[in-house]
Formats: sequence, C-alpha cells, structure tokens
Amino acid sequence: MWPSVAFFALVLQATPDSLLSRVTEEASIFQQNMPEALSQETLQQRSLLPPSRFRPRTGNAVNDAPKLRLRVREIVSEYSVGHLKDSDSTDLVEFRQVISVDGKPVQSADAARRALSLDMQSADDRIRKRMLEEFAKNGLVDIATDYGLILLAFTPRGIENMTLQPAGETQIGADRALGFAWKQKTAAGGELEFHGRQAAHRALQGMLWVRAADGLPLRISAFADHIDPAHHEIRDEATVDYAPSAHGFLTPASVVHRHIVDRRLITENLYRYAPFKLFSADADIKFTEIPDMPPAAPPAPVKKK
Repeated sequence: MWPSVAFFALVLQATPDSLLSRVTEEASIFQQNMPEALSQETLQQRSLLPPSRFRPRTGNAVNDAPKLRLRVREIVSEYSVGHLKDSDSTDLVEFRQVISVDGKPVQSADAARRALSLDMQSADDRIRKRMLEEFAKNGLVDIATDYGLILLAFTPRGIENMTLQPAGETQIGADRALGFAWKQKTAAGGELEFHGRQAAHRALQGMLWVRAADGLPLRISAFADHIDPAHHEIRDEATVDYAPSAHGFLTPASVVHRHIVDRRLITENLYRYAPFKLFSADADIKFTEIPDMPPAAPPAPVKKK
C-alpha cells in the first residue's frame, strides 16, 4: 500500500510548470541529438483516388455510379534529420532516401546512406523539392513532412509561440498521462504540407500528453484547418508517439497523419521507425563524404622513331 501512496503524493507534487519544464528539457535534448541519428522509416499510405476514366458501354455496369478507388503503397527509406544549408533558421528538417517501393528494391541501404550523407551536406530547398518529386514519382499524394519532429515545437523558444492549458488525463500503454491543450500563435515552427508541387507552412494546435509521474512526453497530436482555392474544407491531423532510445533521448516511434477533405478521410499516412542508431556510437554506420577521385596521371610522352 505504501508505494501507491508515495506515487500519489509524487503526482500531486508535479505541477503543470514542472511537467512542462521536463518537456522543454526533453525537446532541447532531442534537438541536440537527432542530427546524429539514423533510422529506417516505413511509410504505408492508403489513399482514395478518383474513379477510373474507363466506363463500360454495355452491361449493367453502365448504370452504376463510378466509385472511388483505394490505393495502398509502402515506401521504405533511410531517414535522418539536419539543417538546411545557408538558412537563417536553426530548425531541423527531415531527409529521406528511398530503399524500396511496395517491396521492390530501389537501391541498397548502403547506397541510400551515402546519398543521404551527400543530401545533408549540401542540404537546401532543392533537396527538399527533389524528395517531394521522388514521392510523387512513386504515386504518393498528400504528404505532410516533419511531423516526427513536432517535439521541437516545445523547446523553450518554441513554447513561447504557443498557449497551453491543462486538459484532462488518459492512459498510454502502462503509463498514466496528463494532457495539455496547445495552440501555436503563428505558423513559425508549424507543419510543412505538400499538395502536388505546392508547399505551405500552417500553424498547429492539439494535445500534448506527458507521463504523470515525471512529465516525460509520450504523445503529441496536432491538427490544422484551412479552405483551399476550390472552397473545400481541408483538415490535416497527426498523432506522434515518442519512446526513449537506447542512447538516452526521445525518438519518434510512429506517426499517423490523416488528410481530410470536406470531413471525408482521403489519405492516411502511417510512418513507423526502426530503433534509431547514432553515427558516432554504432560502428557499422559510416556517414562520411565520398572522397574525391585522385587526379588522372598525365599521358606518357610519345616516343619519336
């Protein structure tokens, strides 16, 4: 009985300020360590597509209303994060190199890591655009990137851009969790959303769930609403679960993103992550520049006869 009483007393002592202090601490540690981490990301996308243009001219199918089509794709990528080169912002962004599409290999994991290394060394907006084009080439739609990094919104700097208030409790796995409703004041640090070739930053709001005993962030949910040029109601929402890594800092375990149009679910993206590795700690990971080729030897002099 005494351990339960002690735990109850500990929870009572954990004030909202002390819980949020733990969140900002974990977000800062996350910001410091994630650029040294690498994982393998599996993205499964389920999307509703417009009806096929093919319409039968005979039979009962002629009178049937055209139906939306469900498409499922699975993309496996090498995944890491870093800074954009020559950018005034210190924000981290996600980088990917595709390994396989629907089980068919595109490149080896080693080749993907080398390409990822080069991408991050010369990272700018063109690299991000190329990543978008790679996803589009593989048939993906409605991709919202950087959700796995949403914990960064809760650094000391990021938390100044939001309002927070206590909002209930729930159970997450074996842990009792306390909730905070949060809302960003501006789009800075919000989601980066891609539709076709268009990109937009949007301010987010949602729920932060922390472990009641010590304030460790467990889950962050977020959403953003807007009206598109065709006057459709658009909502993008996501839930990110975090878990401690073997290296002592939080990493994303999964992300579920949903794209909803006029209150109808159109696309669902499920991202799952293998255990993260550190470049400096795991000897099997080589994340270095590809060396320049040595200069060619000068041609041998032509001998005169």
